[in-house]
Amino acid sequence: MILYTMMPQELIYPHTDMEDNQLKYVDLDGVSLAVSQSQNGEYTIERVMSTNPQHYLDGRYSPGQKIRL
Repeated sequence: MILYTMMPQELIYPHTDMEDNQLKYVDLDGVSLAVSQSQNGEYTIERVMSTNPQHYLDGRYSPGQKIRL
Protein backbone atom coordinates (compact mmCIF):
# COMPACT_ATOMS: atom_id res chain seq x y z
CA MET A 1 0.00 0.00 0.00
CA ILE A 2 1.30 3.44 -0.89
CA LEU A 3 0.13 6.37 1.17
CA TYR A 4 0.43 9.76 -0.48
CA THR A 5 0.25 12.47 2.15
CA MET A 6 1.94 15.64 3.32
CA MET A 7 1.46 14.69 6.98
CA PRO A 8 4.49 13.55 8.98
CA GLN A 9 4.90 9.82 9.50
CA GLU A 10 4.65 10.26 13.28
CA LEU A 11 1.05 11.48 12.98
CA ILE A 12 -0.02 8.61 10.74
CA TYR A 13 1.82 5.86 12.61
CA PRO A 14 2.00 7.00 16.24
CA HIS A 15 4.82 5.65 18.37
CA THR A 16 3.74 3.53 21.33
CA ASP A 17 5.75 2.79 24.45
CA MET A 18 4.94 -0.90 24.16
CA GLU A 19 7.05 -1.19 21.02
CA ASP A 20 10.19 -0.11 22.84
CA ASN A 21 9.77 -1.47 26.33
CA GLN A 22 7.85 -4.70 26.30
CA LEU A 23 8.28 -6.34 22.90
CA LYS A 24 10.86 -9.03 22.38
CA TYR A 25 11.63 -10.52 18.97
CA VAL A 26 12.05 -14.30 18.91
CA ASP A 27 12.33 -17.09 16.39
CA LEU A 28 10.06 -20.03 17.23
CA ASP A 29 10.28 -23.07 14.94
CA GLY A 30 11.50 -20.85 12.09
CA VAL A 31 8.76 -18.24 12.55
CA SER A 32 9.77 -14.70 13.53
CA LEU A 33 7.47 -13.33 16.22
CA ALA A 34 7.13 -10.20 18.33
CA VAL A 35 6.12 -11.25 21.85
CA SER A 36 5.50 -9.59 25.19
CA GLN A 37 6.20 -11.27 28.50
CA SER A 38 3.23 -12.08 30.66
CA GLN A 39 2.96 -13.78 34.03
CA ASN A 40 4.30 -17.22 34.94
CA GLY A 41 7.13 -17.03 32.40
CA GLU A 42 4.76 -17.18 29.47
CA TYR A 43 4.87 -14.92 26.45
CA THR A 44 1.96 -13.53 24.46
CA ILE A 45 2.32 -13.30 20.68
CA GLU A 46 1.75 -9.71 19.60
CA ARG A 47 2.74 -9.91 15.92
CA VAL A 48 3.92 -12.37 13.30
CA MET A 49 7.01 -10.82 11.70
CA SER A 50 7.53 -13.57 9.12
CA THR A 51 7.03 -12.93 5.41
CA ASN A 52 5.77 -16.46 4.75
CA PRO A 53 1.97 -16.42 4.24
CA GLN A 54 1.67 -19.96 5.63
CA HIS A 55 2.86 -18.72 9.03
CA TYR A 56 -0.09 -16.32 9.21
CA LEU A 57 -2.54 -19.15 8.50
CA ASP A 58 -1.12 -21.38 11.24
CA GLY A 59 -3.26 -20.96 14.37
CA ARG A 60 -0.34 -21.73 16.68
CA TYR A 61 1.20 -18.34 15.84
CA SER A 62 -1.87 -16.12 15.88
CA PRO A 63 -1.69 -12.96 18.02
CA GLY A 64 -2.93 -13.50 21.56
CA GLN A 65 -1.65 -17.06 21.81
CA LYS A 66 0.42 -17.91 24.90
CA ILE A 67 3.79 -19.63 24.37
CA ARG A 68 6.70 -20.72 26.52
CA LEU A 69 10.28 -20.15 25.43
